[in-house]
Amino acid sequence: MRDGFIAVACGAPKMRLADCDYNAEQTFIMMRQAEKAGVKMLVLPELGLTGYTCEDLFFQETLLRGAEQALRTVLEATRNLEVVTAVGLPLRVKDRLYNCAAIIQKGQILGLVPKTHLPNYGEFYEKRWFSPAPEEAEYVDLCGQVSVAFAAGQIFDCQDVPGLTLGFEICEDLWSPDSPSVKMAQSGAAIIGNLSASNEVLGKTAYRRQLVTTQSAKLSCGYVYSSSGAGESTSDVVFGAHQMIAENGALLAERRFDGGLLISEIDIQRLRHERRRTQALVPEPGSQRRDYTVFFLTEGKTKLTRYVSPMPFVPEGKEDRDARCREILLIASLGLKQRLEHTGAKTAVVGLSGGLDSTLAVLITGLAMKMLDRPMTDIIAVTMPCFGTTDRTRNNAAVLAEELGTALKTVDITASVRSHFRDIGQSQENHDVTYENAQARERTQVLMDTANQTGGLVIGTGDLSELALGWCTYNGDHMSMYAVNASIPKTLVRHLVAHLARDNAGKDEALHNVLEDILDTPVSPELLPAVQGEISQRTEDLVGPYELHDFFLYYMLRWGFSPAKIYRLALYAQGKRYSQDVILKWLKVFYRRFFSQQFKRNCLPDGPKVGSVALSPRGDWRMPSDASWAMWKAELETLE
Repeated sequence: MRDGFIAVACGAPKMRLADCDYNAEQTFIMMRQAEKAGVKMLVLPELGLTGYTCEDLFFQETLLRGAEQALRTVLEATRNLEVVTAVGLPLRVKDRLYNCAAIIQKGQILGLVPKTHLPNYGEFYEKRWFSPAPEEAEYVDLCGQVSVAFAAGQIFDCQDVPGLTLGFEICEDLWSPDSPSVKMAQSGAAIIGNLSASNEVLGKTAYRRQLVTTQSAKLSCGYVYSSSGAGESTSDVVFGAHQMIAENGALLAERRFDGGLLISEIDIQRLRHERRRTQALVPEPGSQRRDYTVFFLTEGKTKLTRYVSPMPFVPEGKEDRDARCREILLIASLGLKQRLEHTGAKTAVVGLSGGLDSTLAVLITGLAMKMLDRPMTDIIAVTMPCFGTTDRTRNNAAVLAEELGTALKTVDITASVRSHFRDIGQSQENHDVTYENAQARERTQVLMDTANQTGGLVIGTGDLSELALGWCTYNGDHMSMYAVNASIPKTLVRHLVAHLARDNAGKDEALHNVLEDILDTPVSPELLPAVQGEISQRTEDLVGPYELHDFFLYYMLRWGFSPAKIYRLALYAQGKRYSQDVILKWLKVFYRRFFSQQFKRNCLPDGPKVGSVALSPRGDWRMPSDASWAMWKAELETLE
């Protein structure tokens, strides 16, 4: 449970229709399996102690009495288990019959949750046997316990894990416009369990999946869904034991047509952060906190099994990745199109270095020009070789400009920089930060003046990862008139260029080949002299791998995670590629640079936001430049 991870499970035990003793045994066997696996919350199918399709047998005293005895048996057999389990059974209360979930732990009933919305269509006629949940909470005596809360919408608070609050609803409740889970989430429920019996027909699986994931997104919650399977009547329908675990719109785990346990971990801290950030789950005016019961769990470390992407900014599957790339390119080019149109700019000026970032910037600019139905010659690609420029990058920049059809201007800044060094008394043998930054600022001056000469705008090339680390020269490449890459992290820049390279394969082989060579070129600002014609300054040797920095950036900004939790996740997701020492080393560098370089981000130019993480000081990241990183540093030091 450390770091907010809670192991949850849904299960579909073996079941025999109307054989309550057998079903009780299978239920407590599954509960023991869940306990052994470290599960803290288990959701079982609707009416699992009897079976959902008993139909008019629900009018039989023998079945109802057998269900209550089955619950008693389960309680007795699990009195030493702390897994909180939702078990389905029919229950009589004041001469009415209810479709209920008994929420149990350590041999005790924490609460009874009746189904609110009863289907009465197609193959389901629950209103023939059951009554909907009463409006007001009641208290019943059951299995030797007195005054057990009987009410829909109850929530269950864990006293040992901040934010671990559970709520439960039953099958059709999720399908209804006024799902009980909405009010439970407004009252603090972070994980919703659903005991279900949903049959299999064509298309219904996708619909259920959409319902579960959408509800988890809408309520910023975890959602654990367990439907009944083998053992139910197959007279007219088939049940496929559909099990799903979702978190905030993401499907963490899923299984069909197979019983047993489906286990994953829900991140309570992540959900609480999202609720604080959006402030969307505000209780209705005048509403009171709903009935709640407390429970206790033994604290411990949850073993992670859920998938954590090593590159969270980059979609995994090729189809999703290509769709995301197309959308990002569209958003960025639309933003630039509007800015060019609004300002009446005659040209777009791009500093083209032969590297990834400037390549993406000129490609986006080309897309914007096509939207405006303007010639590509309205783009002025400026190459500005100096001390560290290699033939490889110089040639790639020229070929790229030629293949795109842009105007190409070459301005060798070597003499200007040397003159500047003489003016300020800088030795050309001293390759310090002044030596490097003077070149970057000279290049920016050339671009700005070229834009003035041509009535144009300077298009920025710096990306999100560089801005997070402050890996840019203040008032050099840090500045532009519209920064198209500003919210695109380096790992995604690479995939966008690769996507466009693939698009041109077979269409424009020269453009495809130059993009592929740019992708193979080491990332470098080329500000130090080349060695034997090769790039001598590799960015990732100096500030660390962008794979790691983008990982750190995502979890720090998007979810507000602590250094310790980010370190744990990085070890889990990246541990096969990087050692513990390497991950910790660059995590420290990330935090140090992120805090010390905020002053550069507080005066950034405009640029289009394309994803959920951005650093614009006007809307996405507002932080004082003088903020201390002492507490983050202290936590990092405990990880030694």
